[in-house]
Amino acid sequence: MPKSQADPQKIQADHVRKALAKLYPDAHCELNFTNPLQLLIATILSAQCTDVQVNKVTPALFEKYPDVRAFANASLPELESCIRSTGFFRNKAKNIIACCQAILKDHDGEVPADQDKMTQLPGVGRKTANVVLGNAFDIPGITVDTHVGRLSRRLALTTHEDPVKVELDLMALLPPKEWTIFSHRMIFHGRRICLARNPKCADCTLRKFCPTAPTKEG
Repeated sequence: MPKSQADPQKIQADHVRKALAKLYPDAHCELNFTNPLQLLIATILSAQCTDVQVNKVTPALFEKYPDVRAFANASLPELESCIRSTGFFRNKAKNIIACCQAILKDHDGEVPADQDKMTQLPGVGRKTANVVLGNAFDIPGITVDTHVGRLSRRLALTTHEDPVKVELDLMALLPPKEWTIFSHRMIFHGRRICLARNPKCADCTLRKFCPTAPTKEG
């Protein structure tokens, strides 16, 4: 529609989307997994932890607990010991066990491919649900982690701090088919260039249309 095409924020979103696509054509989920359950567990573990550290933990974890029933029946102290290095391990272990018990009880042992149903599981919020939906089920979703939230505000795609409001703003600005890959590309850029404390603005190809970038070189 002509009016939406003239919307400055949609024009800005299109600039960002195309620039990130050129920079990171191969952007992807950096958590290792082979099925929806593994990605769900890995994403729960990734809270306040790096993907690199989670990927160090999950091979042995998934060997010890190969399916949803194994996690549901896990000994809490043993599971805590397996995931200790990811931080907040007590709460994560409790949520993982409760989550898998709910999957067995309410979803016939299968991770539900539905955001509303997934967010009803213990320890699963919209961010986790969108990661699993987008990458394990190919259902588009915008994952608003700290990187996506920070970059969206810096690039004037939103003014909100609340992740759900940021998600809704981005959904309105981007075509649904781009939601999942756009999230990955924003995360890649946030980890490599647009850092939280010392963004590498001089090296950033998005600088020319970034309203928060320094106006002078140097």
